[in-house]
Amino acid sequence: MMSRKSSGRMPRRGRNWPLPGAMRAGRQERRVKPPSGSNGTKYGYYMTFLLGIIPFLLVISLIVTIHELGHFSVARLFKTKIERFSVGFGPVIWSKRDKNGVLWCLSALPLGGYVKFAGDEHVSSMSPDVEELEAAKQAIREREGPNAEKAYFHFKPVWQRFLIVLAGPMANFVLSIVVFAAVFMIVGKGMEPGTIMALREANGPGARSGLKVGDQFVRIDGREVKSSEDVIMLIRMRPDEATPVQVRRDGQVVNLTVTPERRLISSVSEHVPTYGGVLAVAIGDGKPRTPWPHEALWLGTQKTIGVLDTTLTYIGRIFTGKENGDQLSGIIGMTKATGDLTAEVASLKATPGQIAFNWFLTMLQMAAFISVGIGFVNLLPVPVLDGGHLVFYTYEAIARRPLNAAVQGLGYRFGLVALLGLMLFATWNDLNRTGFIKFFGGLFS
Repeated sequence: MMSRKSSGRMPRRGRNWPLPGAMRAGRQERRVKPPSGSNGTKYGYYMTFLLGIIPFLLVISLIVTIHELGHFSVARLFKTKIERFSVGFGPVIWSKRDKNGVLWCLSALPLGGYVKFAGDEHVSSMSPDVEELEAAKQAIREREGPNAEKAYFHFKPVWQRFLIVLAGPMANFVLSIVVFAAVFMIVGKGMEPGTIMALREANGPGARSGLKVGDQFVRIDGREVKSSEDVIMLIRMRPDEATPVQVRRDGQVVNLTVTPERRLISSVSEHVPTYGGVLAVAIGDGKPRTPWPHEALWLGTQKTIGVLDTTLTYIGRIFTGKENGDQLSGIIGMTKATGDLTAEVASLKATPGQIAFNWFLTMLQMAAFISVGIGFVNLLPVPVLDGGHLVFYTYEAIARRPLNAAVQGLGYRFGLVALLGLMLFATWNDLNRTGFIKFFGGLFS
């Protein structure tokens, strides 16, 4: 909130709180054994968790930096005064001031970041009300001269402030598109997504439903299939549900009804139990080819939209009672997944150079998935997130005045509680997967 002492200092923008991560979709359905609870399993979990810490910090730092550069770039476009660009929170371990007076910082806790606009001394991101704006304007003019306030964020036209805030999440989506496009150009892309390459079980749920090798999924439960991951995720989210599907077979569209079986599955590690629908079929994209750059960008856009669509579908199923939210993951789960992927790549029988290159591609893809999730969560209309600011600026544009500071304060308190609650829920899921909750509860039973 603006100081009542009329210091002319502006609230901070661009803070990113640690957010729950996106789920990684596997290429193939894989049934695994449940964790045995043995010491080997337990130690294996912790070892891969430790292995994932540094790679995860690198991934999250990349995502945060791109997000904040989105805010920063558009703010600079509109000639907004900026004091600091920070990757991470807490003590500054490195800093450098550029010719425009911006202090670039790397801080000790790389799980967030912020862009600090000129005059900011508050953690709150609330917009000042009319009285506070007027007091700030006078203080700035006395200190810096006539019209000096026009360089400050809260004195920019509301449409410019809207675009500055929107630029952060949009930068996350652009990052995902570019990364997916680059991966498609490197490894190629099959042009027949959702094709059944093999029946893993002769009498499995897919075979019993009438699916055949060579069938290409067109629609699942009315939703268009654009990738093999679409098939896996749409089937996975419909365990024990009779689901109408359309497949292309010998050039003809065939209508079928499949019932995925609810099974223990895992797309990353046997130590992280996950339940979902399974058809017991191998899904692929057909023979890959290298797309042209414009094709790769379009495929990257489709991939990003697909990840976003899957996220929205999953959240919708939580609210309709079809999912319980146990697949939401937080910092612990994302770190563990990063370690699993690192261990998986390291176990490949290949040269060190090939292993390093595969690890690099794997981390890039993980960054793209998480970046979509962070961009989406930041757009939620919750105060303290970018989406909450966009709601406030929309109100200001319609009402021709900022929202009352007291109302904003209540909104921020609610938003902070909601965000912390979501983080705690995701962390609870992560701890449940480790077996820690069961172990700790057993001490008191």
